[in-house]
Amino acid sequence: MRLSLPTVLRLVALIVLVAFLARPDWFEPVFRPLTQNNAPAIYNQGSLMTLTLLHLRTVLIATVAATIVALGLAILVTRPAGAEFLPLSRSLVNIGQTFPPVAVLALAVPAVGFGEKPTLIALFLYGLLPIFENSLTGLTTLPKSVTEASRGVGMTGWQRLTRIELPLALPVILAGIRLSVVISLATATIGSTVAARTLGEVIIAGLLSNNLAFVLQGGLIVGILAVLIYDALSALERVLARRTGLSQSLTT
Repeated sequence: MRLSLPTVLRLVALIVLVAFLARPDWFEPVFRPLTQNNAPAIYNQGSLMTLTLLHLRTVLIATVAATIVALGLAILVTRPAGAEFLPLSRSLVNIGQTFPPVAVLALAVPAVGFGEKPTLIALFLYGLLPIFENSLTGLTTLPKSVTEASRGVGMTGWQRLTRIELPLALPVILAGIRLSVVISLATATIGSTVAARTLGEVIIAGLLSNNLAFVLQGGLIVGILAVLIYDALSALERVLARRTGLSQSLTT
């Protein structure tokens, strides 16, 4: 099987990223020209691999929490009994987009202290909107013939939701999760301003010491992770869309 050029480039990026995280010293000649006054070319205040894993863990926890809440709200407001709560639900999920992440961190620190918790709160709030809106779109744009047929065969509301609606809406829901993950990957870097262990440590260390090599390392790791995860989730969406037989376009 012949691989396309974009696929080859993604594989190369993944291999380079893993190699850099495992043995960053191999790449010292690449970053040396970006340093001044014999400053270290490779981040030396912690393990890049550890920071990357912690960064991903923070994003994962926040995304799972946002998915549970946003999907739950979308299911609620698409049921006859919960339709009246749609305006309130939209207002709730828009809270995270109302305040800048730095403001959310500033408000959260006095309540929960420094560390990962305020970062999780900020990422959770920022991740709600895309997941909620895509879940709402997926659940409200299903083919009427399918939903009517499920009622015709005597399925209960729970059976229709779990066997028909959610499986068919899953590609669109996953598109919202993909957007949320990418946003969280970038936003999580600011968590280091409140002592969260993320790749923001590398960027902040570079800014404080005027070391462009550190800034570039942190930025490149986050950027490559975002592209690879985005592409992986996009591929999964296409697979799910083919399986469900939907021809509708995925929300981007």
